[in-house]
Amino acid sequence: MAARSLEIGPAGIRTARTIEILRTERGLAQQELAARVTAIGRAMSNTMLSRIERAQRRCDTDDLVALAQALRVSPLVLLQGPSTM
Repeated sequence: MAARSLEIGPAGIRTARTIEILRTERGLAQQELAARVTAIGRAMSNTMLSRIERAQRRCDTDDLVALAQALRVSPLVLLQGPSTM
């Protein structure tokens, strides 16, 4: 049986949008944020980050924690969305 892609739900879409908003507010290019995440110890390419922000790739727990750390926010901020910033 072929693996089935899991649909990204409302929480994933909200998280993706929040990551993009925070990144741009901080004046970071995708490449810069991906490099920060990689420096933290979670390998992430510009392409991976781009796909996360466009909700074309699932943001797993390890990605979420590393992205939050690189953006200097709580993972909860990424999950709850822009209205909590």
